[in-house]
Amino acid sequence: MTQSPTQICARAVRLATAACLACAAFSASASQRTEPPTIVMLTHGAATNAFWQAVKKGFDDACARIQAHCQMVFTQTDGSIEQQSANFQAALARKPDAILTTIVDDKALTPLINEARAKDVMVIAYNVDQSSGAAGAARRQAFIGQNFVPAGRSLAHQLTSQFPKDGPIRVLVGVSAPGQNWAEQRAKGVMEGLDDWKRANPNRTIVVNRIDSGTDLSVTGERVGAYLTAHPDTTAYFDMGFFHAAVARTLMDRGVPPGKVLLAGFDIVPQVLQMMKTGYIQAEVDQQPYTQGFMPVMQVYLAKSFGLAPADINTGDSLVMPAQADLVMSLSQRGLR
Repeated sequence: MTQSPTQICARAVRLATAACLACAAFSASASQRTEPPTIVMLTHGAATNAFWQAVKKGFDDACARIQAHCQMVFTQTDGSIEQQSANFQAALARKPDAILTTIVDDKALTPLINEARAKDVMVIAYNVDQSSGAAGAARRQAFIGQNFVPAGRSLAHQLTSQFPKDGPIRVLVGVSAPGQNWAEQRAKGVMEGLDDWKRANPNRTIVVNRIDSGTDLSVTGERVGAYLTAHPDTTAYFDMGFFHAAVARTLMDRGVPPGKVLLAGFDIVPQVLQMMKTGYIQAEVDQQPYTQGFMPVMQVYLAKSFGLAPADINTGDSLVMPAQADLVMSLSQRGLR
């Protein structure tokens, strides 16, 4: 059909207008993708805690890749909920694009998280989630970290497989931070694993005690050391963190042979790997801290650039055994494990 000059002109105007709109939309999208976000990562740990250096390495590497404006904020006192809460309030006052946080205490952090969400700040939990997970009251948008209960159960299954084949068993479970989600859930998993052993060995005698073992190497060494003095028949000790490295040192200093008291815990840090190589630590759970630092930043980037919703990532409960200590040590020295 032949068009008049007027129709041709009108059509050209429409096409030009559409092209301009498309170009503007593309430019806006490109600007959204390339404008670096501001991200604050909060933790309940102190900078002196070796575990958090691998998290920070992952966080820094991810921030460098997307050229984000990033800051990781530690507490002055390891495990201080009050200091973490104050750091959260200070971070929110900066109006960042996203806050990445551990949730070690539901009551303290839920109102802060929900306030951030109400102000359109992204909040992604990492390392420690709220006790009820996604069903909890805190409106965090995803959790990147370990599923603590299954991890504790796996660790218990591994260490119980090394129990003596006869005679009574005595086990000490050290809850590093009573009341905090990570310690309680790991302990719950360990206790479930011990219950599995009991059911499988109904004719064996087993005594299980639980103590507040602390979140400081020297404190844990003293508290567990005192228990071992009072109970020299102890078969095994489970720690909910890496603080059993101090228990291994105590056993070594006392001249107790490696393996007489079985030791197991969580997190791959140099102190643990060194004691594992000497034979004093039999099993360790790796929750991949580098991933916990790296992936939340990538989730923020994908959400801000392409509108992709943050998603949960289970960083695993893989067990590291003494035969793997040398390989893992080399990665740990590079801040990757």
